[in-house]
Amino acid sequence: MSQATADRPLVVAVDGPSGSGKSSTARGVAARLGLRYIDTGALYRAVTWRLLDQGVDVNDESAVAGAIASIELELSTDPADPRVQVDGVDVSEAIRERAVTNAVSAVSAVPQVRQQLVPVQRRLIDRGGVVVEGRDIGTVVAPDATVKVFLTADSGTRAKRRSAELEHDTEATVSLTHDEIRRRDHLDSSRELSPLVRAADAVELDSTNLSLEQVIEAIVELVESHLPAMRGR
Repeated sequence: MSQATADRPLVVAVDGPSGSGKSSTARGVAARLGLRYIDTGALYRAVTWRLLDQGVDVNDESAVAGAIASIELELSTDPADPRVQVDGVDVSEAIRERAVTNAVSAVSAVPQVRQQLVPVQRRLIDRGGVVVEGRDIGTVVAPDATVKVFLTADSGTRAKRRSAELEHDTEATVSLTHDEIRRRDHLDSSRELSPLVRAADAVELDSTNLSLEQVIEAIVELVESHLPAMRGR
């Protein structure tokens, strides 16, 4: 499909809050359409993991800014096997731990972190033929994306989904996860730089009462509806 639209690189942006199902959805859409997949959140999580591993206070902006310059990241764009490495270490599983989840919003809000990672994301996106998920893709990273989706769900549903993902963590009760999600929602939407907001031209999709397959199908149909117009350019 990316070859069929080579006259205008196909970029599908999927934004939304924590627990809305962005990762599973974006991977599913990419697999269905034969596109690459970019999890921009994995980059921020990877940086956060490294800072925590080094004992850096993630709430100290100066300390974070001073520690990130030497971090080397590598991100796979295969939807069947999305991996991320930090300084040569595969941290694909480690970055999903609660400690990272609860610290990543603070790290993401540091201007120097975004200044370093946004160009990395854009280089990965530039070739097109890609589904990109994050929080500011349609508004900041790729404002000219072909298709923009803002994926959401009520906070209770998101808490249940995230708690299920953390089933190995005995402390990750639905109630606690709900509190953490609401805290992260506030931090992500109220930060000064690149806040979590729906792009004006994004299609909002509420996944509260939809299965994963239904959400994937809805986005696939949306992407396919844009292809004839793209081919006619």
